[in-house]
Amino acid sequence: MKTVRLALEAMATRFELVLHGDDAVRLRAAGEEALAEIRRLEAQLSFYDPSSQISRINARAADGPVRVAPRLFRLLQTAQQLHAATDGAFDLTVAPLMRCWGFTRGTGHLPDPEALAEARSKTGMHLVLLDEEAFTVAFARPGVLLDLGAIGKGYAVEEAAQILVEAGVERAFLHGGTSTIHALGTPLDEACWNVAIPHPDADPAAPNDDDVLVVVPLKDEALSVSAVWGKAFEADGKTYGHVLDPRSGHPVDGAVLTAVAGPSATTCDALSTALLVLGCDAGELMTSLDDSIRAMTVCSKDAEDGFEVMQTGIEVYDPGF
Repeated sequence: MKTVRLALEAMATRFELVLHGDDAVRLRAAGEEALAEIRRLEAQLSFYDPSSQISRINARAADGPVRVAPRLFRLLQTAQQLHAATDGAFDLTVAPLMRCWGFTRGTGHLPDPEALAEARSKTGMHLVLLDEEAFTVAFARPGVLLDLGAIGKGYAVEEAAQILVEAGVERAFLHGGTSTIHALGTPLDEACWNVAIPHPDADPAAPNDDDVLVVVPLKDEALSVSAVWGKAFEADGKTYGHVLDPRSGHPVDGAVLTAVAGPSATTCDALSTALLVLGCDAGELMTSLDDSIRAMTVCSKDAEDGFEVMQTGIEVYDPGF
């Protein structure tokens, strides 16, 4: 049995791919095609590349319908469905809020109340008008912006995994930035791919076995993990993170980490973001998920109590915290 390892820098992260099989040449060819698809999707979906289809939509859709590729149109339809299923917690139009809070290009700042109200008026998937017959996208008002950052990586991983399946690859593990994963088949001499998720208090610079919160077994499944770590700033003794609730316009406060496993990396990516936004109110969404989806939400409590874990199908590895 041969093993091929490949990697790619794209979508502001590192994608890594491990493939097992009998023919190393065929594995490498399939893996390179899969990574090339991720690169292609980056050029199509990038919020920052002025030549991408998303940038073209953002520049023109307020003036009238913009025709897009059918696959991108279907992705936007999926995003609208997930927006409805999560009661607005997942929303691709959060970019005006991100700019208002200063997270687009910096570490953030408190927004002016009037500016925040204006940004909120430009936020909401109801402002994105999709014409299924013409494959067009239009915005209901100027200033609306699409940013696929909360679903694009999952979509890219899913599309890349599909290329591997079509090429006949039966055993492979692909991740983007260690937070979005798709596992095909099983690794060598194992029943499944086991993915460890660290405890929220773990030091990322010095991980060890005691820091593992949960181990998620995967076989022909995807996994997405979202967390509040990243850009943040302090003001008036409070820390404000870069994950925003599109419904309120404010940074989320409650959940610190979420994980979703299921058949679709696209769906897992979106749902892990939605659960992070919903925080301690995520229970209703979690219980409504399809039986094929497993989920976990870790919420912060006061200093003495530590964390509260809500889970459906993902068992806590070490509950003694």
